[in-house]
Amino acid sequence: MSESRQFCPRCGDPVESTVAAADGRAPICEDCFFEDFDLVDAPDRIEVLVCATCGAVRRGKRWVDVEARDYTDVAIDEVAEALTIHVDAEAFEWRVEPEQVDETTVRMHCLLSASVHDRPIQTELTIPVKISRGTCTRCGRIAGDYYASTVQVRARGRTPTDHEVEQSIAIITEYVDEREADGDRDAFVTELDETADGVDAKLSTTQIGRAVAERIVRQLGGTVDESATLVTEDEDGDEVYRVTYAVHLPEFTPGDVIDPDDDDPLLVRSVQGNLKGVHITTGEPYEAAFEDGEAPDARRLGDHGDADETTLVAIEDDHAVQVLDPETYAAKTIPRPDYLDSDADRVRVLKSRAGLHVLPDIDASETD
Repeated sequence: MSESRQFCPRCGDPVESTVAAADGRAPICEDCFFEDFDLVDAPDRIEVLVCATCGAVRRGKRWVDVEARDYTDVAIDEVAEALTIHVDAEAFEWRVEPEQVDETTVRMHCLLSASVHDRPIQTELTIPVKISRGTCTRCGRIAGDYYASTVQVRARGRTPTDHEVEQSIAIITEYVDEREADGDRDAFVTELDETADGVDAKLSTTQIGRAVAERIVRQLGGTVDESATLVTEDEDGDEVYRVTYAVHLPEFTPGDVIDPDDDDPLLVRSVQGNLKGVHITTGEPYEAAFEDGEAPDARRLGDHGDADETTLVAIEDDHAVQVLDPETYAAKTIPRPDYLDSDADRVRVLKSRAGLHVLPDIDASETD
């Protein structure tokens, strides 16, 4: 009775187990397999282009930010990126000893080990890394004052308040910082100025310009107008436009007291979306109707900060109270809004061309 045995096609020895040959041919014995086995595939030499300004590394057509403290760290990272580990390797480990040859050359002495088919394998490699310095696309654009969009923050019929200016600047810088933190290398502020009319910002992309303009409107109210200007053509002949986003903040701000043409005076509470407030004669809430747009036609009477504290003399009935005029100190009967505290001794009143009115207490954050 004959016994079937398996032989290695390379050396002819009988074998109990075989592995696939590296060249993809018939299975061979493990001894032959390990004769030409390479634990790693590594280049003979690595050349690295590093941005001299920000430290980014050029990989292919892209610049990549790396968390490297010096060129030795860059060299270690690039060697790690360049190594291709054999698919059968398990428990792979490596150690590296950098040797600084000169300012721009680091020789990397690598000791690599792994387990392959339960056999321990160890390999030593020396890979020189040549580092060149250049300028990445981002730093080149920043140095050249490049920008693709402009955001202009203005207010209708007035100049923006200090709070609106501060908030607009904070929104712009915070959004760009968020994009940078997420790895967007195209995100940067070219110029950010506080002007007599508001805020002007030059930004690196049209997407960032649109995003910050919309975020300003969401937080402060108003609208955005967009216009594009043709500035050049790119290397492919495509037209390149620079876009301006004009943010128009609302005419009124929270804390303003206004007198609509066909309604009672209002204390403005919010201008996000459409104007919302409270009638200072009755205390009833108010919201601008759709046909009025963002806000009704109105004149400004003053703001909450213009109000004076005075004495509440008497409550006459559900609709009227007596207070001392803060200028003449004469007792005057004025409307009693729902928000008036009947137990109060003193109230805040605003004297304007529309008369004398009690104002509600509001948080400082509402009028910032």
